[in-house]
Amino acid sequence: MSEWSLSKLLANLHRDIQTRLETVRESYGHPGTKGAASEAVWLELLRTYLPQRYRAETAHVVDSKGNFSQQIDMVVFDRQYSPLIFHYEGQIIIPAESVYAVFEAKQSIDAGQVEYAQKKIASVRRLHRTSLPIPHAGGTYPPKPLPHIFGGLLAFESEWKPALGTALVDAFKSDEDSRLDLGCVAAHGTFACDVDGCYTITPGGKPATAFLLELIARLQASATVPMIDIRAYAQWLAD
Repeated sequence: MSEWSLSKLLANLHRDIQTRLETVRESYGHPGTKGAASEAVWLELLRTYLPQRYRAETAHVVDSKGNFSQQIDMVVFDRQYSPLIFHYEGQIIIPAESVYAVFEAKQSIDAGQVEYAQKKIASVRRLHRTSLPIPHAGGTYPPKPLPHIFGGLLAFESEWKPALGTALVDAFKSDEDSRLDLGCVAAHGTFACDVDGCYTITPGGKPATAFLLELIARLQASATVPMIDIRAYAQWLAD
């Protein structure tokens, strides 16, 4: 009989993330250092376990009209079909068309952090995105409709009591540009929003692993990003 256990593998993945986030919280005194270390834990999770067609980086997002997002802790983007606009000395600029999802990472979640994450996510969703017709052997497919960019918040723990109660759901209320679609509070549970804007809170379990699998499922359903009009970006070469 096999000694492998899928249940234990998935549980240990969550335990590793939670332990590392807890170690960051207890070990680092400087808020900036603590925040950067927490972000690094989540980034490594995405870089390790997302399929290779996706990349995850801290980045700014830009559109073909020259508008920039705020800096985003984690941008999940296409690297198979989309170019980077700029990559130098650790600074990455990603075209809006190639973005699948954006996440903010915090040590602890509260109303202020939710609002902060919502503003960051909205700064990406409000960017202009192009979508060209897609050539194929038999002709041309019409331009792909622009997919929803997933947004969320990742944290170690919650400042609310109870940690994932009605106060958390009330803080999520926002317009479509700012909506948090899914997230994880590693010490307490996960949350997810459906297409109708209704939230499901799942306390306990193995939150980090549950979040990862839900994100992958949503990325699968989103399929491929639209075909970018790279000439729309080339117009800026005239300046």
